[in-house]
Amino acid sequence: MTEWQPTACILCECNCGIQVLLGPDGRSFEKIRGDKLHPASEGYTCNKALQLDRYQNGRTGRLTSPLRRRPDGGFEEIDWDTAISEVSARLLEVKHHFGGESIFYYGGGGQGNHLGGAYAPATMAAYGIKYRSSALAQEKTGDFWVGARMAGHPMRADVEHAEVAFFIGKNPYQSHGFPRARTVLKEIAKDPARSMIVLDPVRTETAELADFHLQLRPGTDVYLLSAMAAILVRDNLIDHEWLAEHTTGLDAVLPVLRSVPIEKYCAIADVDLDLVTAATHRLAGAESVAALEDLGVQMNRYSTVVSYVEKLVWILTGNVGKPGTQYAFTGLTNIGHDRGHPAGEGPKSPVAGAQIVSGLVPCNVISEEILTDHPDRYRAMFIESSNPAHSLADSARMREALESLELVVVIDVAMTETARLADYVLPAPTQFEKYEATFFNFDFPRNIFHLRHPVLPAPEGVLPEPEIHARLAEAAGVVGEADYAPLRAALAQGREAFAMAFLGVLGDPARSKLAPVLLYRTLGETLPEGAASAALLWAAAYNMVRKFPASVERAGYGTGLEAGERLFEAILNGKHGVVISEDDYAETWNRVRGNVLRLEIPELLDVVATLPDAPEDTGEFPFILSAGERRAFTANTIFRDPAWRKRDAAGTLRISTTDADRLGVTAGDLVRVTTRRGTAQVPVEPTDRMRPGHLSLPNGFGLAVADPDGTPVTTGTAPNELTSFDARDEWVGTPWHKYVPARLDTVTA
Repeated sequence: MTEWQPTACILCECNCGIQVLLGPDGRSFEKIRGDKLHPASEGYTCNKALQLDRYQNGRTGRLTSPLRRRPDGGFEEIDWDTAISEVSARLLEVKHHFGGESIFYYGGGGQGNHLGGAYAPATMAAYGIKYRSSALAQEKTGDFWVGARMAGHPMRADVEHAEVAFFIGKNPYQSHGFPRARTVLKEIAKDPARSMIVLDPVRTETAELADFHLQLRPGTDVYLLSAMAAILVRDNLIDHEWLAEHTTGLDAVLPVLRSVPIEKYCAIADVDLDLVTAATHRLAGAESVAALEDLGVQMNRYSTVVSYVEKLVWILTGNVGKPGTQYAFTGLTNIGHDRGHPAGEGPKSPVAGAQIVSGLVPCNVISEEILTDHPDRYRAMFIESSNPAHSLADSARMREALESLELVVVIDVAMTETARLADYVLPAPTQFEKYEATFFNFDFPRNIFHLRHPVLPAPEGVLPEPEIHARLAEAAGVVGEADYAPLRAALAQGREAFAMAFLGVLGDPARSKLAPVLLYRTLGETLPEGAASAALLWAAAYNMVRKFPASVERAGYGTGLEAGERLFEAILNGKHGVVISEDDYAETWNRVRGNVLRLEIPELLDVVATLPDAPEDTGEFPFILSAGERRAFTANTIFRDPAWRKRDAAGTLRISTTDADRLGVTAGDLVRVTTRRGTAQVPVEPTDRMRPGHLSLPNGFGLAVADPDGTPVTTGTAPNELTSFDARDEWVGTPWHKYVPARLDTVTA
């Protein structure tokens, strides 16, 4: 092809629109540029997207045939009929002996690979799979749970229009999190009427642009945020009239915040009291504040409590439901939604009894759910587009858990660290070889959805994930031609008749769980070539019209059944992405439960009231390691080819210049970093961006790929070789990857 092909970047949740020009071979990405026609990113892209040929065509260990593990531990290629029949038989065997709930599903898609995972519920239903998890349970479930308790609907921040942008454990310059992040950050920094407040132990690129950088001691975010909330109350900076109208529970919160020892907590965080006070007053005096937290606190001590106190700060100042503040978004799916059960109530994992949030078992308990003699332990795992052997805490223990299972099935593009431990590996197309999408659609007031069309054909021997799920469901004998025929007959009469027939499916609890496959095998067959995977979006469009009728109508799709059809057709044909809903800011209050925010979460408020007087003593480990920092040349682990990195090719350990001088090490010297769970030798990078006593390793390293001669080569240190499964949040089980006590030793030649 000689024309630019619209698609999207797949390396972070923003999924910026890009365009790709293929080379003469029809496979290589000769050029990549931002897509100016994309309604969210508008031509913006960062440096990482420009290297995506390394994902599509680099050294990745690409798979093009199903694989079965041999008795000697190696793999052999098999055909798809054999793979499906054997995988189905093995899953049914586990179900027969131990129950379907002993099969654990993990994954469902990476940053831009969600469409295939949306078909997984059919496979889960076919084999009785009850428990599941994904990377979201490593990061966001504390925020989801707190948001459900306080608002009943997930909320996001309108950073682009905010007078004050408030970033807690987040470096948007590298991690993004909202459209055109670097451009927006620079616009705020240049505007004297606007400000940025950053809480981060590291002087990040975002912190360097900020008016207030609160460079706190690692792991003390809860102290600093509690002090800020207390300053709001002490100095009477809260909006009493607004709070009386829009919140409940203020009477429970105020006494706790009045008792916070502000000066002591600032000292614990090691941030100057006057600076904290000035930043808090700037926030309180702004017409609009947009607050955004991220992994720096969501993978840290007190993470769920931090999510709570952070929200108290922007709620107490009335920063909800107006431009530049927090908003409640629409969406085609329920990502971020949770029922908000109080602690101790709601669903639990079968062995550890861990709280399940948003349907997800905490990642840090997965190995605990396997490595036990408990009769309800997991016996098999079905893993899709994920790499838990590398990305979950305590890699050595996770490998042990996977190796102990009776069956491991992996769907993926490449021979990942997890795939190497599987019994069967089922190869899928890359994200640029199929119709694909992300459900990270949080834009406001216009929300955007982008169904990406294939840029190039998939190689022979791979199947898209929806086809794999359909074949597995059929092999289990739970769905087949007898189920498809009535729907096809209805479809022959038109989409309206099909909609009525499909409502009958949804009204049957048993068949409704198989709806993805029923849509794929019926409606999917009538869609443009290769677009069958998009069939599920037809139901999602109708559901969105049902949930957000006014928002869809404002976007120009009309009302009723016609709106669902128009929205689906717009999604199907909108190669550059389309606006799926349009809101005014006050719409937020129609989505908040009972139209009020609940300030009191008793169990978390008790933690704020009883924080210890000092952080824990880490004993023989005097450093705190952040395991997995996002840098200019790191990305998620689908980006396996190390050749894309123009800088920091080895993945250095960042260390303060003060500590480097004390230890007598200079740039490039090897040091040995030791934690409770592991040891690694890493080259150091002394920098004045780091606090003394704080270390960081980049994410995305420690992946094995083959050299041109076929020799496996691993570049850098895999951070989770150093983390521990039992270092986790007490409420939702998220890992403390950003707070890993460590020791450093020099390495002599």
